[in-house]
Amino acid sequence: MFNTKTIIAALAMVAASALAAPAAQAAGEAPHIEKQDWSFAGIFGTYDENQLQRGFQIFREVCSSCHGARLIAFRNLAEPGGPGFSEAQIKALAAEYEIADSTAEGGVRPGVPADRWPSPFATEQDARDANGGALPPDFSVLAKARGVTDAFPWWLTNYFTGYSEGGPDYIHALLTGYHDEAPEGFDLPEGKSYNDVFPGHAIGMAPPLMDEMIAYTPGEDGVEVPMTVDQYSKDVSAYMMWMAEPGLVARKETGFRVLLFLFLFAGLMWATKRRIWKGIEH
Repeated sequence: MFNTKTIIAALAMVAASALAAPAAQAAGEAPHIEKQDWSFAGIFGTYDENQLQRGFQIFREVCSSCHGARLIAFRNLAEPGGPGFSEAQIKALAAEYEIADSTAEGGVRPGVPADRWPSPFATEQDARDANGGALPPDFSVLAKARGVTDAFPWWLTNYFTGYSEGGPDYIHALLTGYHDEAPEGFDLPEGKSYNDVFPGHAIGMAPPLMDEMIAYTPGEDGVEVPMTVDQYSKDVSAYMMWMAEPGLVARKETGFRVLLFLFLFAGLMWATKRRIWKGIEH
């Protein structure tokens, strides 16, 4: 049983959360991040295969020079629900990379579909030396390790909408949040860039994207995709979400089947109860 003191304490915690959230935003600790319209959002959302292929192109041509994806194997790119590459494409892609293998002649060999995505640096120290002491994070599950902070009481609606796209929203905001110059009065350390979203606003990664730096080819429908920083950011964010949760579509399909079964089972139990107790006074 809940006593009066417990109820008062719970109400006080809720009130404190409501007051603390706006204060944190006012202090700049939780910048506003615009929520994007993702194809994989919602309980019936699925990945856009064309977008994943474009995102992979950006990851390969831009991001992979500094960031690894050690949990992703080449063959994962051909699995259902992903970018949809063929087995032949995966074999050709893997063969373009050299994989360290002590059993191979010379210590390296061409990649095969079962190999993990190779790291751009041999050791962590090499990565730090090449990036001014900063360690570029691995991209494998980064989209699930980042999120968006909503002020009270708006975060309560996330439980009803199934919102889980905070990672891609954050990554998109980060990639589009660079400024050529820091605001007046902001002391930007040498070698850093100013970013609206990054904690502290001083980020060690220079702006990685610019308009028309990646050439997109028209899809099968002939529609040309804008070659802008905003579009690049959306595409690579979607691809990073797929890397972090490649089984998202299968999980949603399984969840829907389970819920459907539970509803039918509950209906059968209710009908059974009515049948058994019919005509019995109680």
